[in-house]
Amino acid sequence: MQNFILFDDSAWHKLLPLTFTRPVCEIRVGILTIREKWERSLHSKLFFITQDYLQEKFPVNSGFSNTLINGSVLPNAELIKAIQNLQPGQYLTSNNVVLACFPEKGIPGITTILEYCKQKVVFESPFIRIEFPWHIFEKNGEALIADFEMLTKGRKSQPISKTNQIAGENNIFLEEGAKVEFAIINAATGPVYVGADAEIMEGSIVRGPLALCEHSALKMGCKIYGPTTIGPYSKVGGEVNNSVIFGYSNKAHDGFLGNAVLGEWCNLGADTNNSNLKNNYDKVKLWSYSEERFISTGLQFCGLIMGDHSKSGINTMFNTGTVVGVSANIFGDGFPRNFIPSFSWGGPQGYMVYTPEKALKTAEIVYNRRGFPLPETDKKILNHIFLVTEKYRKF
Repeated sequence: MQNFILFDDSAWHKLLPLTFTRPVCEIRVGILTIREKWERSLHSKLFFITQDYLQEKFPVNSGFSNTLINGSVLPNAELIKAIQNLQPGQYLTSNNVVLACFPEKGIPGITTILEYCKQKVVFESPFIRIEFPWHIFEKNGEALIADFEMLTKGRKSQPISKTNQIAGENNIFLEEGAKVEFAIINAATGPVYVGADAEIMEGSIVRGPLALCEHSALKMGCKIYGPTTIGPYSKVGGEVNNSVIFGYSNKAHDGFLGNAVLGEWCNLGADTNNSNLKNNYDKVKLWSYSEERFISTGLQFCGLIMGDHSKSGINTMFNTGTVVGVSANIFGDGFPRNFIPSFSWGGPQGYMVYTPEKALKTAEIVYNRRGFPLPETDKKILNHIFLVTEKYRKF
């Protein structure tokens, strides 16, 4: 039986801070994470080759016959067929990116794949790759439509209440337990997927594509412009445009979030806003951990990138192209800097170090509120991130 393993390549470093706490394949884009897409496509549980400090939480498993797949690449029919046709010793590549390989024996590490697979097979069909943080919202619409088609094929939606104003009803799918009342939904512009036990509250205005994942909620009167994804167990209010929230995060009050990506366990205080367009309409630059400098996104619209466990106080204003690390706590008058290191505490008036002891205590409280214990593996990961990001906290 074939064993499938998702591996990280150079995209892991380029996607920081979002990947500090996960392999690339655990990024949510569309409705599902990249791993979930592959597992559904291959009808198999997948394992991971990732950074050493993440490997305990995201384990690797060696089978008799192993196929390795690039975790930054989204599946499609042509790619799946090409991967399944690989023979032992072959690797699949496109534009110098290794998409998959079938080693003759053993499991290679991240940097040794080509030592185990010598014979090149070129893949010439199009595919989606998530290589930079802005790719997540930039390519979210295409991924969302593909996920919608996969998840709803041959299935029937739960009935949609007559209290709603609807356009494109056939493009709306409600899972079991989903609640939508007195909302305005335009699915003619793209599909709207409402997960199990999720809720769109009264007065909400939605313009698809939208994915509202299980146990999440759109608060009363919110305005959503697609393509937008709100991961599981999240609460969202105010105005959101072309953004992705991985899950377990809240933006529960008024304020604008646009062309943005939030990790898990984040919280934006009331009236938090981010700018997504420079006053001079220039292309936006974003802090790159791999380059250790600001690099051009090539985009005119780019807002906030926020790592897991980070939070903002009320009335926080994020400038265009702001990158916030893991376990940062931002508050105060004015615009904070547009690169905020992990474990920072403060704002425009200055920063201090947010110690792991305090950060872990907060994380435990947040997990407990959701009915989860904070796993020991997560504590180890957060402590490791604190150490490797110390050089950025020269306050």
